[in-house]
Amino acid sequence: MSAVDFYAHVATRCDVLGAGVGAHPGSWETAVGTEFLDVPGGGLLRRDYGLVEINFSPDQQGRMSCFGFGIKVQRLLYDQSPSTVPSPLSRRYGHFVPRAPFEDLRSAVLALGHTVELDDTSRDMHRYRVSESGARIHVIADPDPYGSGDHDPDGHQVGDIWSIDVW
Repeated sequence: MSAVDFYAHVATRCDVLGAGVGAHPGSWETAVGTEFLDVPGGGLLRRDYGLVEINFSPDQQGRMSCFGFGIKVQRLLYDQSPSTVPSPLSRRYGHFVPRAPFEDLRSAVLALGHTVELDDTSRDMHRYRVSESGARIHVIADPDPYGSGDHDPDGHQVGDIWSIDVW
């Protein structure tokens, strides 16, 4: 298994090790671990695992449940501390490299029998949608969209995955 396999699983199955939209915080802890930062505010809760970021709101019974989550691939380039990738993911999928080319993910998603369609574009980012799951994949279109000239040649490149979002 590889990081691309993980990204493809999230994009097609909309879960992380069995936890997904509708799961309660305890389910996420069971799946992803207990090393996270909780950021409450406005009746919501954002749980940050580094690579994985989950959003919770109260359900009809008043318990917090996930209404969306994201895989923040962009964080891997500048934060390579061991805690950035939760250990359950490292154990299952191995090493996560700092950059992930979209074309590798697109090929993996297609191999799983799903389709990927361009959903929206902007000057700096392209957004793709996995048709069968609704997951959104954000891909860098311009690493220096404002022309500041501060582009890091070892940093993000055109075609790198920025994030994968599930709502």
